[in-house]
Amino acid sequence: MISNEHHDHVGPTGRTSPSAVTVDPPKVNDYNSFAEAYTAENETNLNNAYYERPAMLALAGDVAGRRILDAGCGSGPLFAALRDRGAIVSGFDASAGMLELARRRLGDGADLRVADLGGPLPYADDTFDDVVASLVLHYLEDWGPALAELRRILRPGGRLIASVDHPFAINLIHREAGREGEYNYFDTTNWTQEWTMGGQTALVSRWHRPLHAMIEAFIGAGFRITVVSEPDPDPAARELFPEVIAAKPRFLCFLFFVLQADWA
Repeated sequence: MISNEHHDHVGPTGRTSPSAVTVDPPKVNDYNSFAEAYTAENETNLNNAYYERPAMLALAGDVAGRRILDAGCGSGPLFAALRDRGAIVSGFDASAGMLELARRRLGDGADLRVADLGGPLPYADDTFDDVVASLVLHYLEDWGPALAELRRILRPGGRLIASVDHPFAINLIHREAGREGEYNYFDTTNWTQEWTMGGQTALVSRWHRPLHAMIEAFIGAGFRITVVSEPDPDPAARELFPEVIAAKPRFLCFLFFVLQADWA
């Protein structure tokens, strides 16, 4: 496992607090309040820029001409990379502040909308060839409604390419902090961390679920699992983060899936 020094936006990169924090829901996941700091760190850090995004792009493969939805697009780095590869990309995020930064990056013509992955999405049935869900599903307690919506807007045979916190890594974090009694691997549990970015601190709350629960949710929503990946970091990470990669050339951090929408 590598230190959970990441911000997984709806993708992560900051420092974790030594223990989980209990807070009122309105005080957590306020991406509007730290959008600039989050985006700046997300651009260049190991876990996002040289591990998670390259892995998502590799799994997507040749996307030229494909209609792709970036679910929880944040400030748009994955959107931009897919568009540069010839995809026709749309994106949504729950944070208006993050979307403002995305529009600066992508231009006024980009199809960006404010929407919540946990609710109905503003797209017609069978609209997209692919959906990329980069480090967003683990913000939800119940994956069922979100996966049903993503299945609805995918054409039959389309792909959902998703990354989430690796459940083994999260379990190890709790064990190392002495919280294994409170956070059992086999339970679906909510936990909150304090991230530090550019001098700002923020409380971010996510849901851990065991691997079998993830698989059951995907299959129950009408998806067939075609790839499960625990990739190497991008080769460029060896030069940019030599000490970290020398100590741990492979590490647990995120878990990646490619899922195919079964034909109705």
